[in-house]
Amino acid sequence: MSTHVIVLGWSDWASLFGHYLMLSLMSVGGAISTSSEMHRYLVEQNHWLTQEQFNHSIALAQAAPGPNVLFVALMGWNVGMNAGSTGAALLGVAVTMLGILLPSTVLTYMAARWSHLNRELRPVRAFKQGMAPVVVALLMSTSWILGSAAQAAGTNWPLWLLTLASGILVWRTRIHLLWLLGAGAVLGWFQLV
Repeated sequence: MSTHVIVLGWSDWASLFGHYLMLSLMSVGGAISTSSEMHRYLVEQNHWLTQEQFNHSIALAQAAPGPNVLFVALMGWNVGMNAGSTGAALLGVAVTMLGILLPSTVLTYMAARWSHLNRELRPVRAFKQGMAPVVVALLMSTSWILGSAAQAAGTNWPLWLLTLASGILVWRTRIHLLWLLGAGAVLGWFQLV
């Protein structure tokens, strides 16, 4: 991954923590659903990460076993490394992970307890059904950013065709997602997409 040097003061670290606290409350479909806002904040607005570092953070965390929230730790690590030291990288991991996990964990715990006690109420059922399109839209915005970063949107038609075909297969069949990921890896290895 390429690096670039940045200078971060304590106010920058506090701002990063505050931003991730806010993102935590928006991450209805998990932290990955807010990655478009992370991109805007880290890459476009503050230039704390390069586009390559952002994409690699998500790709590496998604490929690795374990929770997909690890990409947040990698983004914090890269911000810290760009600030110049391993100590700053560890601070970046702590700031981003605590920021993304703390509010949503507390809120989820409290909401789960309440909704379990009130699960038969019509508004509770309606809320659960209404959140599904929001989560899908947030994930689509993430895929658009990741897909359009390498090339101008629409110019890599095999990639978009593969994405559409994979989406339809996941929706209409019982093919396990890992088979589709493997097929995508093979197509990428042979540089077909």
